Amino acid sequence: VLPHLRTYPSLKVWIAGCSTGEEVYSLAILFREEGLYDRTLFYATDINPDALRAAEAGVYALDRLRKFTENHQKSGGRSSLSDYYTADYGRAVCDRSLSARVVFSDHSLVTDAAFAEMQLISCRNVMIYFDAPTQRKVLERIHRVLKPGGMLFVGHAENFSESRDLFTLRGKTVYERR
Repeated sequence: VLPHLRTYPSLKVWIAGCSTGEEVYSLAILFREEGLYDRTLFYATDINPDALRAAEAGVYALDRLRKFTENHQKSGGRSSLSDYYTADYGRAVCDRSLSARVVFSDHSLVTDAAFAEMQLISCRNVMIYFDAPTQRKVLERIHRVLKPGGMLFVGHAENFSESRDLFTLRGKTVYERR
C-alpha cells in the first residue's frame, strides 16, 4: 500500500470509527516514518463523543504501551515508539505533533454523508456491528469517496466478498476500490 500512496502529491486518509484513537496515532507514526506525514491530512471520525474526545487527547494507560511497543516493532517501526509519547503518572501522552494534521469529527457511517475524496480509508472492526444491508450501504458510501485504486483497510473478522463489484481483495484485510 505504501508504494502506491507515495505516487500521490497529497493524501487524504479517513480513519472511520476511530474509537479512542490508537489507530489514528499508529497511522500518523507510520506515515511520519515513511516520509508521508507532511503531505497527508487525516480525518478521524466516530459516532461516540466520549471516544472521540479520548482520541483527540491521545492519552493512554502506561500499562498498554508494552503491547503498543511490540506491535510497533513487529510492523517494522524505524524508531523507538517512546520517541512519540511522554510518560508520566501512569499514563502516556502522545506527542502533539502527531495530531497536527488530524481532523477529529463526529460522524455516523450509516447516516452522515461522506465529505472528501480519499486515497485510504481504515474502517477496522466497525462493520461487524451492522447487518448485511447496512454494511452494503456503508460500503457504497465508502466506495463513492475512495479514489479509484484507493485502499480500504478492514478488520480480520470482516469479509465483503459480496461486494466484488465495488472492491478487489488485495490482502487479508485490504481491499482496493474498483
